[in-house]
Amino acid sequence: MVDDQIDEETPVFAIAAAAELAGMHPQTLRQYDRLGLVIPARTQGGSRRYSLRHVGQLREVAQLSAEGMSLPAIARIIELENHVRMLRRQVGELEQRLREEIEQRRGVRVFAAGATGSVVTLRHGTRTRRATDVVLWRPRPPRTDGE
Repeated sequence: MVDDQIDEETPVFAIAAAAELAGMHPQTLRQYDRLGLVIPARTQGGSRRYSLRHVGQLREVAQLSAEGMSLPAIARIIELENHVRMLRRQVGELEQRLREEIEQRRGVRVFAAGATGSVVTLRHGTRTRRATDVVLWRPRPPRTDGE
């Protein structure tokens, strides 16, 4: 099955195509790259390659500049947007790891053994006294090889 969604992070546009999509002159894109406003990926030969996200950033820079915002202020906005994007990606990854960990812990039971040797099943999140040993028990997965 072919994925119909285009990855907006993939650098596919040469400078001329990106400039046309953004409604700018290629020299403007070179200047923005030098200033650190919109920094494209580079091929092994050093050619600039822009993604759809870059084209969107170029349009945003043009709009903010037309509204009177300075280029250093625009650079700071883009820097913060990139930081937020990175943090959102990290949060997504951490949420996925947490979901996997919760799923992995299903079926884990916790028992406590007191000083007298009595065994008590603890509910999730229950604290034990210091004199109590805690044991994790994870049932074996069912065998599928017929043994």
